Amino acid sequence: MNQKLKEKILESLSAVLPITGIVLLLSVLLVPMELSTVVMFFAGAVLLVVGMGFFQLGAEMSMTPLGEGIGVQISKTRNILLIVLLGFSMGMIITISEPDLQVLAEQVPSIPNMVLILTVAVGVGIFLAIAILRILFQINLSTILIALYMALIGLCLLVSPDFLAVAFDSGGVTTGPMTVPFIMAMGVGLASVRGDKNASSDSFGLVALSSIGPVLAVLILGSFYRPGAAEYASSKVENVVTTRDLLIAFMRGMPPYVREVFISLLPVAAVFFIFQLVSRRYRRLQVRRILVGFGYTYAGLVLFLCGVNVGFAPVGSLLGNEIGAAGWRWLLVPIGMLIGYYIVKAEPAIQVLNHQVEGVTNGAVSASNMNRCLSIGVAVSVGLAMFRVLTGMPIYWIVIPGYIIALVMSRFVPRMFVGIAFDSGGVASGPMTTTFLLPLSIGACNAVDGNIMTDAFGVVALVALTPLIAVQIMGVQYQITLNKEKPVSQPEFAVDEIVDFEEEEENVSE
Repeated sequence: MNQKLKEKILESLSAVLPITGIVLLLSVLLVPMELSTVVMFFAGAVLLVVGMGFFQLGAEMSMTPLGEGIGVQISKTRNILLIVLLGFSMGMIITISEPDLQVLAEQVPSIPNMVLILTVAVGVGIFLAIAILRILFQINLSTILIALYMALIGLCLLVSPDFLAVAFDSGGVTTGPMTVPFIMAMGVGLASVRGDKNASSDSFGLVALSSIGPVLAVLILGSFYRPGAAEYASSKVENVVTTRDLLIAFMRGMPPYVREVFISLLPVAAVFFIFQLVSRRYRRLQVRRILVGFGYTYAGLVLFLCGVNVGFAPVGSLLGNEIGAAGWRWLLVPIGMLIGYYIVKAEPAIQVLNHQVEGVTNGAVSASNMNRCLSIGVAVSVGLAMFRVLTGMPIYWIVIPGYIIALVMSRFVPRMFVGIAFDSGGVASGPMTTTFLLPLSIGACNAVDGNIMTDAFGVVALVALTPLIAVQIMGVQYQITLNKEKPVSQPEFAVDEIVDFEEEEENVSE
């Protein structure tokens, strides 16, 4: 086996192992499950681990160099109109390719799937173009975020409350395993050409701005469409008796993802071939490596989505339903927090972000510290989401104050951490959130007879919110530590006195 692939799979195993242990513990102590359900769950976990390993290696070999290369070329372009068109086109293409968006679109019956997907894609395209211009013109990220989120909060007051949760969820699902490696690498490429002191910090923030576009676009769409009751068909765990039944269950579930991922990757592959044809940036060996990376990415996403949707998601829905219907339903909050703490480690895009942060900060912010910080943030998010399911609390009671706190903090933390924080919010809400936590939330909402549109939806939005605050707190701590370790420099007059004293000594000796 490829040594690099082996390392990635072992990384994935250490990330997924805790969540499988939690589900097994719950099945023994609180929610007894049939043996076939547990077997399906563990088989899904195996596919998830292998798929994530392939995906991470593939993203490193293909999506990262492609995004960085396009970012470098855009930086060298002097034509502003061409830059805007390229940013808009890449944002649309990469968003339409995002599998998570397809999952969300299926859950909103009031809006045709393609209408919602294109609306979100246009939102990402516009704001990716704005994000590129921000880097090129060195506009402060905190300033532009405050302006945009104030506009977003104002728009929330004009849109039906039934539509807010779906709108904020759409911002979270667009920054998934396809978009994050590409967009973050593009940011590094854009900033690398500048070479000034703020270049590294400005390489972050593209994901943050790209997450705002879909929310604004879907909120505007909400003034034309009125969502009805969500018709959510919960996935059922297949009953397997033999190992052959297990194999057939996953083989039967795989073809839709084979087709879906192929359609998702096709536009990105087309962009690579067109870019290479025009720029001739990559040599033959690099082209071969990127094509192999596309193959790894394809295989990894197919295995990942099949494992999650056939094995993980049905068990998530089952757990939510059983816990919500029990007399001790309030245990759903701490259970959700525990699952949220560990589930973020299983997000493929999180690992991409964490290693990039570690590289850009030269190890000052380690991948393990980023993981821990994001895990705490997501644990709080999921706890709040489960509390909303049980109480019916409106999402804007949490989202609006949360974003105001995050925006105020952005004026006091180091510049780099603002970009990292707002990027981390987007990448935390990936496939695992959409395909495990959302079914868990919907299953519990069904059990307590809640409103799925207002109470169950919104878990993705909350998962995208709390890391903004958690990472900025880490930024404050980092700045305090840096100030303590900074050596105390001697005053300038002291240096002059030493020089004068040495001159006097020489005169005396003469």
